[in-house]
Amino acid sequence: MKITATESCKALIGLLISKHGELMFHLSGGCCDGSSPMCYPLGEFKVGGQDVLIGELAGCPFYMGKAQHKLWQNTDLTIDVVNGRGASFSLEIPEGKRFIVRSEVCAV
Repeated sequence: MKITATESCKALIGLLISKHGELMFHLSGGCCDGSSPMCYPLGEFKVGGQDVLIGELAGCPFYMGKAQHKLWQNTDLTIDVVNGRGASFSLEIPEGKRFIVRSEVCAV
């Protein structure tokens, strides 16, 4: 699995860091926006034994729930940004933006 950020994603992360300090991401596949990446101040979301650190997104740790990781382990993820509000508590929401996942299955 590989995770990358689009240029618009990197720009939004930079803006959010300037406002909130260090950040982290979590992709749970659960409630709220389902499989939308959620952005939090670093340490605000408590990760546990059911979470997997899959890499960094523009220097920010990116976690995924273990069950979802098992399903997506052979998928490359690109995190992008679109206009609009999601139904989540993610930090980008007040900016009128939301993070989304674009995925591509990779050969094993």
